[in-house]
Amino acid sequence: MDHTTRWQRYWDRKSANYDDQMGVLDRKVFGDSRRWACSQATGEVLEVAIGTGLNLPFYPAAVTLTGLDLSERMLDLARSRARELGREVTLQQGTAHALPFADGAFDTVVCTLGLCAIPDPSVAVGEMIRVLRPGGRLILLDHVAGSARLTRGVQWLVERATIPLAGEHFRRRPLLLLQARGLEVEQRQRFKLGLVERLVARKPVED
Repeated sequence: MDHTTRWQRYWDRKSANYDDQMGVLDRKVFGDSRRWACSQATGEVLEVAIGTGLNLPFYPAAVTLTGLDLSERMLDLARSRARELGREVTLQQGTAHALPFADGAFDTVVCTLGLCAIPDPSVAVGEMIRVLRPGGRLILLDHVAGSARLTRGVQWLVERATIPLAGEHFRRRPLLLLQARGLEVEQRQRFKLGLVERLVARKPVED
């Protein structure tokens, strides 16, 4: 079994209790972060790792929304949520490592709590930037390496279990990936001992 198939099956199984688990984390850790991220989306919008569609209620009505996820079962739940909300959204199965969209297809790309579990976040960020139009914005929310050394040590210990079992990383720094690719970081917020980071970055306009 290749790695993509393995993780696809994992998230298919995880879909059964994903909403309940994330509901607790949203209340206790992430707060209003989903609303914060989605409310800033404009124009043609792609959400990478849309999961069960927990972000759908928070997007402005005017945006045209496309969502991609590795898990078809997650997408089935997202489709049901979209119908209940009366929300038009195009949902597609695929991998963040090779987004099935043309260069410069979107005004905004959103990824919330997804880069922590995508096997190669650098490749995924590169793909998100590729499908953004020049001047478009990349909006990211994730849990990241904590501010304090002790916190990062605890995260390292937790990763000894979470990475092999669920592909879940706790010490990644998406900010560094954006800076390395020359994006202008317009907003950066960290809270909960630096464990949560919210970013808005803009793709440069070519001369």
